[in-house]
Amino acid sequence: MMREIETYIHKEDDLNLIKKAYEYALKKHTGQFRKSGEPYIIHPIAVATILAGLNCGPNTLCAGLLHDVVEDTETSLDDIKTLFNEDIAEMVDGVTKVTKLQFSSLKAQQVTNHQKMLLAMASDIRVIIIKLADRLHNMRTLDSMPPEKQVRIANETLEIYAPLASRLGMFKLKAELEDRSLRYIDPQMYFKIVNLVKERQDKRNNIIETLVSEVKNLLLESHLKFQIKGRIKNTYSIYKKMVSQNKAFEDIYDVYAIRIIVGSVAECYQVLGLIHAHYTPMQKRFKDYIAVPKSNMYQSLHTTVIGPSGQTFEVQIRTEEMDKIAEYGIAAHWAYKENVQYSKEREQYEIAKKLKWYADLLEVSGEVSKEDASELVDSVKSDILDTNVYVYTPTGEVIDLPKGATPLDFAYKIHTNLGNKTVGAIVNNKIVPLTYELKTADIVSIKTNKNSFGPSESWLNIVKTNHAKHKIKTFLNKQNRDVIVSVGKSELENEMQTQKIVFDLNDKWVKENFNKNNIFTVDDIYYEIGKNSLSAKTVCLKIQGTNFSSEDMLQKQMEKTRKILTTNSETGVVVDGLPNPQIKLGSCCYPIPGDEIIGYITKGNGIVVHRCECNNLKNLGLERTIHLDWATNISRKYPTCIRVSAMQKDTLIGDLMTCINSLGLSIASINAVNTPDLQTIVKLKVLTSNLNELNNLIVNMKKIEAVHNIERDNQ
Repeated sequence: MMREIETYIHKEDDLNLIKKAYEYALKKHTGQFRKSGEPYIIHPIAVATILAGLNCGPNTLCAGLLHDVVEDTETSLDDIKTLFNEDIAEMVDGVTKVTKLQFSSLKAQQVTNHQKMLLAMASDIRVIIIKLADRLHNMRTLDSMPPEKQVRIANETLEIYAPLASRLGMFKLKAELEDRSLRYIDPQMYFKIVNLVKERQDKRNNIIETLVSEVKNLLLESHLKFQIKGRIKNTYSIYKKMVSQNKAFEDIYDVYAIRIIVGSVAECYQVLGLIHAHYTPMQKRFKDYIAVPKSNMYQSLHTTVIGPSGQTFEVQIRTEEMDKIAEYGIAAHWAYKENVQYSKEREQYEIAKKLKWYADLLEVSGEVSKEDASELVDSVKSDILDTNVYVYTPTGEVIDLPKGATPLDFAYKIHTNLGNKTVGAIVNNKIVPLTYELKTADIVSIKTNKNSFGPSESWLNIVKTNHAKHKIKTFLNKQNRDVIVSVGKSELENEMQTQKIVFDLNDKWVKENFNKNNIFTVDDIYYEIGKNSLSAKTVCLKIQGTNFSSEDMLQKQMEKTRKILTTNSETGVVVDGLPNPQIKLGSCCYPIPGDEIIGYITKGNGIVVHRCECNNLKNLGLERTIHLDWATNISRKYPTCIRVSAMQKDTLIGDLMTCINSLGLSIASINAVNTPDLQTIVKLKVLTSNLNELNNLIVNMKKIEAVHNIERDNQ
């Protein structure tokens, strides 16, 4: 390991830091062994050696050596931060699996680990480079695992890690991950292909040597400095073509390829001219990835020609730098440079500029909450890893999309505003519908209108990528919110005008009075009113309380001590200044302690208590209403009604009753009706002590699989 590292790292401080990490890992893993029986320390050393082969910097090498100490030993991230540095600790955290939590299944744990890794990768791409090195060594030593675990790890490698290596341009590492995975997933085909390659190797080598000799003589006449290599397809790529294209081994393996490496871009095109002048080029088989690089930074000229003996062979022409990037991808860009001050932020910015998909990952990860992090995994899998359609912008830029993508996916891949303003699409100079399925080599132009109303919900059924769906949903949510806010504002202004209230509503006041309801701004107030979660009357009552004079407030505070004297023992409701009033709880809205309440003075029947949100209040005169409070020493139970919407299921009623009984609550009545659309509406009257108890019941009921909505019900 150190021999490899010392070929490119020479500073004594850097080498000492790496040795310190090795010694610490050795100490922590002492007494631990791998399934193969080897001392565990062999694994982190192997990971660091792979990273050294990629010319990674000192901190990355240290993180590679320490990547398992937090997960597998009594070591904390704070220990790493204190003994080494914060940069190393953050990388170790990024590659550390989540193992100390309880998961419902191995699949759930796997998804959580993918979420964590991808979120960490979004803030520091070195995390995935370490993880790829870790996975590569695990694949090299997979023989010691049980067969079922071998298959599971191999499948995960093909699904996540090999595609990530490909998207990072790390083709050498990607090829090994794919070949080793195939060995466990389909061993029969793997060994069949390996043996077929061996059987034909001598013949193939002779043909390649003849081609190389011919091309070498051709280039020597032009006095160019060059290297020529024969190119061999990896086992998995042969397997994939045999399966996906239903081709025989001979049809795939008998395509020969050589790679020519020269000193400059100009020489690449010079060599291309020489090849085309000497051999017959095949139509539609020339690709210029130098002028238009692939999305993983790959650059090269590709052409297929017919040799003198009639055999076809592919020629790849590139510079040394391009060849390095073709093998090592982003790791070549990230390679350690002595005497250059490292900046994670600068490197992340540079990579985002070079890799469009990585810029998309940064954007999505920044917008996705931790609770919805599974959206990030879905987005990466479908939009980034599952890419096999390459289309062009009118300026020739290559845009990569998953199979089935439409012009809308293309538009949102370019820019959110372009997607939102799309009104039509032109593909290959022909107008196409937005539902058109894009194909490789399509040239796509998007038509926009600045006066467009933006996306509609139907677009969600058109787009393929999660990236586009996320952008459309964001637009629709904001648009819907704006409409609801406008409705709520109008309702509150009308109510304030009706009650002749003059008050300057502001965010500070809202936060002080409604923060317990997760309402923090004036727009939040309008939004809650607009969607009927909060009544304008409740807000007006709060405002009136705010507008009391200091004398009124003092009087109110003094009178609180007398509340117990005016508490109706049956209802638990306090009426200021009225001794032993006749009080009745409204059967239209069933108020319970914790609800905002208001009293209506009837003619001869005392006071009826309503929730402030009660629809019946709209039909009653406000001049007959009175302010009410709940007492603080209530011990009785209150009936309240809830409405449950659920899918039809035989066990639904039993599940609901079990949930209610488990919380120690009682049911007063229950009524269920099935609807034509296979839904069940259940109306329940339950006895609860207060709003907190009711909310807890609702939270637990929502965990029932068939239930999709629960709300308070006016009866």
